[in-house]
Amino acid sequence: MTAVESRPAGVVLTPSPGAHRPFGARVKAFVALTKPRIIELLLITTVPVMFLAKQGVPNLWLVLATCFGGYLSAGGANAFNMYIDRDIDALMDRTSQRPLVTGMVSPRECLVFAFALATFSTLWFGLLVNWLSAALSLGALLFYVVVYTMILKRRTSQNIVWGGIAGCMPVLIGWSSVTDSMSWAPVILFLVMFFWTPPHYWPLSMRVKDDYARVGVPMLPVIATNQVVAKQIVIYSWAMVVVSLLLTPLGYTGWFYTVVAVLAGAFWLREAHALRSRARNGVTGAKLKEMRLFHWSITYVSLLFVAVAVDPFLR
Repeated sequence: MTAVESRPAGVVLTPSPGAHRPFGARVKAFVALTKPRIIELLLITTVPVMFLAKQGVPNLWLVLATCFGGYLSAGGANAFNMYIDRDIDALMDRTSQRPLVTGMVSPRECLVFAFALATFSTLWFGLLVNWLSAALSLGALLFYVVVYTMILKRRTSQNIVWGGIAGCMPVLIGWSSVTDSMSWAPVILFLVMFFWTPPHYWPLSMRVKDDYARVGVPMLPVIATNQVVAKQIVIYSWAMVVVSLLLTPLGYTGWFYTVVAVLAGAFWLREAHALRSRARNGVTGAKLKEMRLFHWSITYVSLLFVAVAVDPFLR
């Protein structure tokens, strides 16, 4: 039988010295601090760019080293994020079971864990990949923790727009891990992810805007109407699709990537405009179907980056 703890809203449980915290549950809690499902998406954008940079199959050891270092770095950033946001996580339904809120991990343990991951990942990249990738990885971590979590998140509705830059960095890291340099190709894909992030996250924010409103986080759907949010989603969606098509005329990709980018982008734009139409017509609640675009956004970025990886073999 599992006991369900009862606690007042907004209270972060701090384990007492003698509290029983099973080893297996503790391990799962520390893994949860890294937000592994989010990191999966980051790796989806890292590995294909390595294929593009190599114009073929990159060294398997290098792929594994880059992915492992990327996981550690992003995991450290996410652990810092949970430490900083533990107060509002306790008030939000979608974050109420995070390890620091439940008391499975103490704030001090989380902070030590975050610093350890950040330090180890930077050294890992520098010693086993290259120092350019190490610098980009550390820069992404600091941007996410300091610029997004500490400065932007609770102050402006543009938080996810500029804070999303950290999530674009794996594209640059994937390229630099192979070439130890930069080029226009990763910059274009960086911009694709930059314009992708707001229309990916805002539909989810529309669904859980009451959570954000409760803790005073000014996500765009909290301070603006559905019509305004949907209009912004359409604008960013068009920018994303247009930028995604620049790789081919610049000579980095061929017909396969172009076909996938056009078809996937067209479907995205159809969904984005449909959401805006429903919002303009005053549709609310489940009928707004905002999560359709959120779920498609993950499929879109997966298809696009698979095309990035496959295209070199079909040219």
